[in-house]
Amino acid sequence: MEEGKIEIHTENIFPIIKKAVYSDHEIFLRELISNGVDAINKRRMAAMSNDCSEGDDPKIKISVDRENKMIKISDNGIGMTADEVKRYINQVAFSSAEEFLEKYSKGEDKIIGHFGLGFYSSFMVANKVELITLSAIPESKAIKWSCDGSPNFKLEDIEKESSGTEIILHIMDEETEYLEPSRIKTLVKKYCDFMPVEITLEGENINRRLAPWRKNQSEMTDEDYKEFYRYLYPFQGDPLFWIHLNTDYPYSLQGILYFPKTTGRADWESGEINLYCNQVFVSSSIKEIVPRYLIPLRGVIDSPDIPLNVSRSALQSDRKVRSIGNFVSKKISDKLKSIKNEDKKFYAEIWETIGAFIKIGIMEDEKFSDQIGDIVLFGTTSNEIEKEDIISANGKNFTTLIAYLNRIKEGEDKKVIYCTDEISQANALSLWRSQGVEVLKAETVIDTQYIPWLEEKNQEIKFHRVDSDISDGLTEAKQELTDKDGETDSEKIRSLVKQALNNDKITIQVQALKGEEAPSAMILLPEQMRRINDMGALLEQRLPGLPEHHVLLINQNHSLVKGLLKLHKGGVIIGSDKTSHTNEISNEIALHIYDLAKLSIGGLEPNELMGFQTRTSNLIGQLVEKAQ
Repeated sequence: MEEGKIEIHTENIFPIIKKAVYSDHEIFLRELISNGVDAINKRRMAAMSNDCSEGDDPKIKISVDRENKMIKISDNGIGMTADEVKRYINQVAFSSAEEFLEKYSKGEDKIIGHFGLGFYSSFMVANKVELITLSAIPESKAIKWSCDGSPNFKLEDIEKESSGTEIILHIMDEETEYLEPSRIKTLVKKYCDFMPVEITLEGENINRRLAPWRKNQSEMTDEDYKEFYRYLYPFQGDPLFWIHLNTDYPYSLQGILYFPKTTGRADWESGEINLYCNQVFVSSSIKEIVPRYLIPLRGVIDSPDIPLNVSRSALQSDRKVRSIGNFVSKKISDKLKSIKNEDKKFYAEIWETIGAFIKIGIMEDEKFSDQIGDIVLFGTTSNEIEKEDIISANGKNFTTLIAYLNRIKEGEDKKVIYCTDEISQANALSLWRSQGVEVLKAETVIDTQYIPWLEEKNQEIKFHRVDSDISDGLTEAKQELTDKDGETDSEKIRSLVKQALNNDKITIQVQALKGEEAPSAMILLPEQMRRINDMGALLEQRLPGLPEHHVLLINQNHSLVKGLLKLHKGGVIIGSDKTSHTNEISNEIALHIYDLAKLSIGGLEPNELMGFQTRTSNLIGQLVEKAQ
């Protein structure tokens, strides 16, 4: 028997392992199984060089002795000699994988590696660990190593029939949850489900082994991809589409990424893409690898070239990681362009789901913007679906910004007319459409940021919401005469409304709008003023309301406004010679016109709505009474 001390460079490595290196105790099972798979791969590679026999039926076996609170994890891999145990186990944090690969550099199998510190994760759940191993190298002797969690160990000869390693964990009282078979199965499924070696628990196979992302794309059918998605994300339906990643240079990376059909509230902090290293699950937090705008995607990325810390749960941002992120982004942009070119209708059908991802990516990543900016879609009011650049899907029509600008006649300003809410902006939208103007349909939230970004990048393009201004093409030019007081009809209307509202923060304009369906009045929000208001609402996480400063446009052609003017002049509507009462009713009508304009954009507060209903009833009653 030999006794000695583990060679470490701190007074006690175990508290560091338990508290700092590994954040989750459950990681111990992943580390020990990974080491077992490494040992099996090492034996296969050594056998190719005729250094040992290959062995039969590679397998990781797990057994549980609940009565004695023990877990045994065994493999039939390459095993270790006494000298190797001293070197690789007693010298904590010494990795044997790098040295082994140098010897067998021609082998194609990857070594998960780091048998050393990973092995010591077992002391997070065990107060004593025993290791029994027999090297597959001929003439080797079996060795038993044991340690109670202190720097002291025991190393002794022992009898063992077959090559490989057994690790026996004496579980702490506070960690007995790991003695439950259901808990072990859950952990194996989480971390080791796709490892290429069979894992059994009490003789039952508990891992899938086959990793779909390791297959060639030609070997996978659409149903294979969908089945894998359903397995990863049960009860989530089928994905919209997917991207199969596979590259060997300048780094090794495989994976399958899915665009989910419904995104819900995307998790922008961690996401739902699972990171693997040689088919070993590492983390679902990959924000250091893929660009932020791709984090809400789902699927798997597997790469041995992503630098990990010893716990395999934290990533180091370096040049290689950034290069991997650019590779993933480029593959996604290529896939999206391919869909747009090959199946425009499908692309339009899924746009409302993927649009936010794409726009955020364009704003955050210049390379992504250059790759995909031209295929961003907007809804359009144009019904000319026979045109090649207008796509019809889900009962809506879509177009690109470039196609829209190309339809603007030569010599006209590159002004993009758009709306964000067809209901609240219905009056203004109807005016533009009645004059044959094509209007783009933007998103209320994301385009609050995307449209200013577009304008900054393309200085010659300006966006104007339908309710921000009224162009000359929507109004009639009228020759107006002045009365004895030197006022025109439009000036009288402005004075009437201004007096009734008694609010200097409201700018009143009077114009003759074209079209029989033009409203009596409209609320106009100058583009820059409205954007500032919308941005403030976004920062305060509230819905944008009606700014205090806004424009009230009175339609001089509307019958209600004409009636107000006649009433003011003492005309035929009421026929009253009671000037004060007439002025009172005029004020009520002016307020009613303003309320109608606010109501059309959802601008009436609950208390205002009650007042509007009361005032409307009283006003109609007075008009009916006077008309009799």
